[in-house]
Amino acid sequence: MSPTADRVEIAELVARLARALDQRRFDDLRSIYTPDAQTSSPRGELRGIDEIVEGIRRTSPADEGIQHFNTDVVVDLDLKRDQAEVSTHQLVYFFRPGEAPYRTAGVQAGYTAIRTPEGWRFTHARIVPVWQQVTG
Repeated sequence: MSPTADRVEIAELVARLARALDQRRFDDLRSIYTPDAQTSSPRGELRGIDEIVEGIRRTSPADEGIQHFNTDVVVDLDLKRDQAEVSTHQLVYFFRPGEAPYRTAGVQAGYTAIRTPEGWRFTHARIVPVWQQVTG
């Protein structure tokens, strides 16, 4: 695979993660993270894909929608180690279905990705809120 194709696949992984969260398809996270992945976010520290899936499911209120917009995705490849460091800025909207957002947040996200036999997967995620605006 070429470095450009690797970068595209990894950037798509960022998009697939956002879509899985936004569409509440939490089991899709199993094809985005490695089995031993770790995450660090306002949800806490989660270790292992089972804990990640259940932790996100548990802390995602059924009556709350979210929508992620990723920008400035930067993929720093280390092809000798089949690894990449990924950074992105996110704009996240929180809303009740059919209503305007009641909270907006700016987030910095960082991921470590590795090449696996199934393709690129995240082994670590660091989600850091930068700001938020609550409107009602």
